[in-house]
Amino acid sequence: MLAPWNQREKSKGRHFFPKKSLAISFSLFLLAGLMLFIAPGLLPDSAKSTFPPPLDPQRVQDQDTMTWADYRPLPDTNWNDPALKPERGFKLAVVAVDFPDQPFVITRPKGSDPFANPQVDPIPREKVPQFYADFFTKPLPINHGLNIHSYWMEISRGKFGLSQVDAFGPYRLPKPYWWYGLNEYGQNKFTPDGSTAAGRLEQDCDQLWISDVGRDLRKEYEAVLRLYAGYDETGVWMEFGLMKFKSRDDIPPEWGNPNPTLPRWVPTRYVEWTSWLAGSQQWGLSSMRQGENSGTIAHELGHFAFRLPDLNNNPYVRPYRRAAAGPWDLMDRGCFNGPGGPHKRWVVPPVAGAAGPPGLMIRNRMACGFIGQDELLILSREGLAESGLVVAEVTARAVDPLPGTYTGLVVRLDGSEPGDRTPPDDPATNPLSPGIPNYNFYSLEVVQRLGFDSFCPDEGVLIAKNKDNLRGNNGGPNAFNSYIWVIDAHPEDINQVDYISPAGEKVRRTLADYRQLNDALFHAGLDSGSQCEYVDQPNRLHFYVVDRHSNQDGILSYTLAVRSLDGSGPQKRGLELQPRARNLKVSRALIPVTFILKNTGQAASVEKPVHQSDVTGHLQYDLYRLSVAVEGRGWQARLLNALTAVPLGQEKEITVYVLPVKGSSREAALTLIASSESQPGIRVESRVHLKL
Repeated sequence: MLAPWNQREKSKGRHFFPKKSLAISFSLFLLAGLMLFIAPGLLPDSAKSTFPPPLDPQRVQDQDTMTWADYRPLPDTNWNDPALKPERGFKLAVVAVDFPDQPFVITRPKGSDPFANPQVDPIPREKVPQFYADFFTKPLPINHGLNIHSYWMEISRGKFGLSQVDAFGPYRLPKPYWWYGLNEYGQNKFTPDGSTAAGRLEQDCDQLWISDVGRDLRKEYEAVLRLYAGYDETGVWMEFGLMKFKSRDDIPPEWGNPNPTLPRWVPTRYVEWTSWLAGSQQWGLSSMRQGENSGTIAHELGHFAFRLPDLNNNPYVRPYRRAAAGPWDLMDRGCFNGPGGPHKRWVVPPVAGAAGPPGLMIRNRMACGFIGQDELLILSREGLAESGLVVAEVTARAVDPLPGTYTGLVVRLDGSEPGDRTPPDDPATNPLSPGIPNYNFYSLEVVQRLGFDSFCPDEGVLIAKNKDNLRGNNGGPNAFNSYIWVIDAHPEDINQVDYISPAGEKVRRTLADYRQLNDALFHAGLDSGSQCEYVDQPNRLHFYVVDRHSNQDGILSYTLAVRSLDGSGPQKRGLELQPRARNLKVSRALIPVTFILKNTGQAASVEKPVHQSDVTGHLQYDLYRLSVAVEGRGWQARLLNALTAVPLGQEKEITVYVLPVKGSSREAALTLIASSESQPGIRVESRVHLKL
């Protein structure tokens, strides 16, 4: 687990900050520096002299350390229940094929192949098709109850799932496995017999299937999963190439070309070489041809069932380009989420990395029709300038929104063109660039490590810019399709080791590695290790993570707020701030000092609807920024939260924790300052006299 951010900063050395991110981060750091942070501690009773812990600490768990013990089922919901039928069913055919020189891995003795697979006792060849059909679609002990059917049922809330899955085969293809695997990324001439590999598995597989059944069944299914013996190259090229051998000249014969006169390496997609044995496997691609180690089939169904495009970048080629959504969405490399993370995707059967993909972000859930209009609070950038601040509650995306809350907030970048007013920059020099500034709206949602989100690296608030069009690259070198762009609360290099090389070198994750976004979430309160607000100056928007809540079932929700930098609305803003007592006799222990903050503003109607959603109840707030100061030798004071949202005409208790340390003065003066975020000129101070 990573240390809190302020501790990590001391040990990470140099960091990369783009100029824009540096300015925003420095502003937030300066603001935080003006506040007095909370020292981590416990508060069981008044006899203790330590401060309470942060109200929403960021706890980032790296994928490499995850196990099945990290899975947390949804409360009171079981999308694996066979009695639950999807609103939209999907028919899938699973056709299993092997090769003259490559039997199904799962049929071999446990741990006997060069990749140390299979991880279980062997399955007879004739039972392989049904074994994998069941593995991917039924809750079984071997898949820990998670499968692609339950994934889509959970993410869609029962709107989509696999209604029919039929297994066919096994069939033996006429050519060696390398004839089909060496047909991409410049590998074609690395064959043992000197031929040029040109095989297409789909064609030969389908001919055998049609011949066996006696008719062409392909149009009777909405997708065909052609499952082949062996491995997806995507899951082995790195682990059994750069991570295993010092150089391509160090590859031993058993990992090299069967022809001893030929090189023992082959080129591969992202880097110059991998071992011949790893590189001669097929790359799965989006045709749904998948090897026995593939755990990304839920991702492939995203293509087939909903025409969702890929979001993933190239993490290994310079100039580096930051990932788009990283571990937070199925269509980016979040599809690698699961026990052990991306370097455990070679396991057969696939019960490690990629076995627990995350949910879909708001943009993709909208594209799939999984979110109703009533579940989102849809706002207008131009409308915010007229209506003023909006405050709303958002529930974790793994479950349906709790009463009175939403599954997310959307802010449209409407008004005069250009909609996205972010100044263009050069991705060739700024690896954190989102590319062409043509995004159309912001989304805010809450991630909690429940259900398929259990293998996400953190829980908190996920902020992203999104495009209406799902296709179109982000320009510049190493461009890729990017219709979602996660706002990273920590744009600096996460500075984590990717792997230890065979030479003993610590190889760091590149700036383009999707795990750079492990710590991207925003958190409420002070000293969380993350940020509680984000300002987009060019688009004139300010987003706030105001507070964190947990109900009796442990479901998270957050109070979120957003305002325009160009208008505070017609409401009259005001506040009063009074202490419970102006003079306090205290002991040398932690002292909670209570103030009452009242919103004395007055409501005012907006002449016409300016947002797509009805925001009437969400305008009856103001947001206040708090800070504290204490005068007196050896006295300390802490706030848990620098933000609080209060409805018009209502009051809220604000607690400041005060601690006189040994040798402190006998008296002190505590001052709490509150100011309106809508009208920062409205500022009030309240003072308490403390005496030991």
